Amino acid sequence: MRDEVRGETRDGQGAPLRPDARRNRERILEVALAELTRAADAPLSTIAKKAGVGQGTFYRNFPNREALVLEVYRFEMQQVADTAAQLLSTRAPDRALREWMDRLAQYAMAKAGLADALRKSTSNFGSLAELGHGPVTRAVTLLLAANEQAGTIRPGVTPDDFVLAIAGLWQIAPHSDWQPRATRLLDLVMDGLRAGAPGVGAPGTEASGVTD
Repeated sequence: MRDEVRGETRDGQGAPLRPDARRNRERILEVALAELTRAADAPLSTIAKKAGVGQGTFYRNFPNREALVLEVYRFEMQQVADTAAQLLSTRAPDRALREWMDRLAQYAMAKAGLADALRKSTSNFGSLAELGHGPVTRAVTLLLAANEQAGTIRPGVTPDDFVLAIAGLWQIAPHSDWQPRATRLLDLVMDGLRAGAPGVGAPGTEASGVTD
């Protein structure tokens, strides 16, 4: 797990990991991401071997498949979430939101194998459209607040509203010609968010679906 305030990686008891232990954990996660993305049922023994760690080290970090898959998923979603603030620092709020939606779609399609692994390994996980909440919910909250303040979306949209609106992403087959369908869906969502926005049509308001 990670300490979100200090950025430290900690063990299951909450103690900071030693540098060598942290490197082992990060290497396991790196290999697991690649293997689980490629095959949802990738053997844990294969992941440990490719990570260059023994079975004891592996299971001290991740006692079972569910713990590993959840941590990989959580780490990847944190990377997606972190781009929200980066986009807001260089884009108008509505453009930042729309580009972030594209990045989320790209993640959803590229990590289909990881999503399958999550479904197979976790019995308590609901819909992938829920996004695991946590960091992604905070990213959505940040983006929506910036847009509401700028008057570029309708007032009162909540993160739950947003998650429900984009849930169709997870109904698109990742190995199909997914980009036109995802773009159309997200453009429709963006149009809906703009409906009734007090600042729509004001100078600086970007058109939907425009990216660099």
